[in-house]
Amino acid sequence: MVRPMAGHACFHALPLASAVIYIGCLMPPTGERFERAVAIMERLRAPGGCPWDREQTFDSIKPYTLEETYEVLEAIDNRDWPELAGELGDLLLQVLFYAEMAKEQASFSIDDVLDRLSAKLINRHPHVFGDVKADTSAEVKRNWEAIKVEERKLEEEKKRQASGGEGGAAPANVVTKDEKRSILAGVSSAMPSLLEAYKLSSRAAQAGFDWPNVEGLFDKLNEETSELREQLKEFPAPGPRPQGRGMAGSGRTAVPEDLQARLEDEVGDLFFVLVNIARYLSLDPESALRKTNRKFKRRFQWMEARLDESGRSADQATMEELELLWQQAKAEEKRQEKPA
Repeated sequence: MVRPMAGHACFHALPLASAVIYIGCLMPPTGERFERAVAIMERLRAPGGCPWDREQTFDSIKPYTLEETYEVLEAIDNRDWPELAGELGDLLLQVLFYAEMAKEQASFSIDDVLDRLSAKLINRHPHVFGDVKADTSAEVKRNWEAIKVEERKLEEEKKRQASGGEGGAAPANVVTKDEKRSILAGVSSAMPSLLEAYKLSSRAAQAGFDWPNVEGLFDKLNEETSELREQLKEFPAPGPRPQGRGMAGSGRTAVPEDLQARLEDEVGDLFFVLVNIARYLSLDPESALRKTNRKFKRRFQWMEARLDESGRSADQATMEELELLWQQAKAEEKRQEKPA
């Protein structure tokens, strides 16, 4: 996807990066390529650089970061490796952008980012860079989580000492908020909800709070479905109905606010159980749902194409016609999936 950030006119107005940063006939090694990218970003943000790049802030770049992340995932889902190389470059640009802005305000630099990354990789892989034994991925994961706990404790100790001012650490009889830190505290609430649910339940499972088998999860799914059905008994007559065609939200039944909140709570519980089923099966719920979204879009667009051949659109077809076309779309997909 072409955006001002990824390849705008201002960039092309600058001299070639190879002429400014690297002069020579041989292709530079990886380190020099990275330094060149860092230097290009610095040039774009410097006086006389690109007006668009210079006016960006941490907050203004955030939407691009999320967008580029999802474009990386889409390229992976499509197994489009040439596209993935480009999308990973766009994602790396986000890192360089944030680091350059941080350097300008003297917060940190790309060197700090790389140093912390290298230190983290070494510290969390003592079975590779130290003398800790870990022969299976399960052992590696347990070590990883234990090391993260110790890292958090060290960080909290630094914060306590800093909060104690010149007098040193806070008084021993004071129980600080950090001392009650939960094992769930490191899970960001800013991430997509499905991923957050996956991480929360994974952390809890590591502490032993988990279902003994997958059948327990299916029992829980039935339980939550029953609870939702129980709440629906209070839904205003004639009960939940499709909102109908036309403007979104038209014909919607007015639902009391307290019932709406309870329904939302029960639907949320259903989602949480489904995420746990995915976790139990070692599946990524975000990826699973994203693939289902693609499948629905592909099939529905096939239906639209068939209707367009007769000069109609989806909203001009009956529900029976749409259902028949949907089944045909599924059959067509299965036919195409069969090896020749």
